[in-house]
Amino acid sequence: MTQQTSKGTDGVSRRKFLVGAGTAGVVGIAGCTTNPGASSGNSGGNGSSDNGNSGSGDLSGEVIIKGSSTVYPVSEAMAEEFMKEHDVNVSVDSTGSGGGFQNHFCPGNADINGASRPIKDSEKQLCSENGVKPVEFQVASDALTVAVNNNADWVDCLSFEQLSQIWRPDGAQKWSDINSEWPDKEFELYGPASSSGTFDWFIDNVIQDADAIRDDYEPTEDDNRIIQGIEGSKYAMGFFGYAYYEENKNNVKAVQIKENADGSCTEPSIENAKNGDYPMARPLFIYAAQSSLEEKEQVYAFMEYYLKQAETDIVSRIGYVPSSAELRDENLSKLEQYSSN
Repeated sequence: MTQQTSKGTDGVSRRKFLVGAGTAGVVGIAGCTTNPGASSGNSGGNGSSDNGNSGSGDLSGEVIIKGSSTVYPVSEAMAEEFMKEHDVNVSVDSTGSGGGFQNHFCPGNADINGASRPIKDSEKQLCSENGVKPVEFQVASDALTVAVNNNADWVDCLSFEQLSQIWRPDGAQKWSDINSEWPDKEFELYGPASSSGTFDWFIDNVIQDADAIRDDYEPTEDDNRIIQGIEGSKYAMGFFGYAYYEENKNNVKAVQIKENADGSCTEPSIENAKNGDYPMARPLFIYAAQSSLEEKEQVYAFMEYYLKQAETDIVSRIGYVPSSAELRDENLSKLEQYSSN
């Protein structure tokens, strides 16, 4: 038995990822409507200022965010800063990209969903059946990181094919199955659960020919649990968003990655993700419900704040590539479509 994910139109090819957040465009899924609760301007509505403060002292209510554990640290930081300036309760839960779409956003129980891969066609259909129209915004880029124990001194670099051998169903069982000079010890594997966008991205882009992942690993939506598992075993391996490695770089060792056997080993870093050198770079998204943008002033204001701050060092301090000024402006222009003025 294996854990599977859908492919075809649901998948996203890394090759389709335009280098860095700065050159990637955004695709609006919902149509253009009005937002009775927001004002306009080139940078969005609600009397915004250049520093991203939406400036309304009358905001209240709540904003509910679910979705990707990879995007979670960014949304959490944005929520904390926004709540310092507004009497709005912004709740952020890490449920996995797919788990958020399936259980919260598409059923209409969340305003925003973080996602570490684009929304799937099946999720668009589920949202449509519930009258929810998602609006896509790319807010950052990630260098998805594979990590091993600090004492795993035999491995510094792995290719996509070697990673596929380790993680695909009926693949390698021991380190020595990958390289005869490596320990004759079984892998101890930790990774995201099937509700995770990182899980989907890894299958679609790294395992590729298997369309599934082995089931004898410890799946979790808690990336810190993956870190703990790797710390606890010399023969362990796991993968997660770069921000979690950045936070734990003294506790685990990041493996350099090359796309094929003849490729160059490249370490995960913000710079390597930004310039396109790192083969496991990927875009990160948030999706807002069109109805929330139209009907909830606080959601519109929070989104405006989020999209402006996504271009600042708040994102790089967390461990991701911020959006460029061009992408920020594209996002704000799209958001403005939901303003009534």
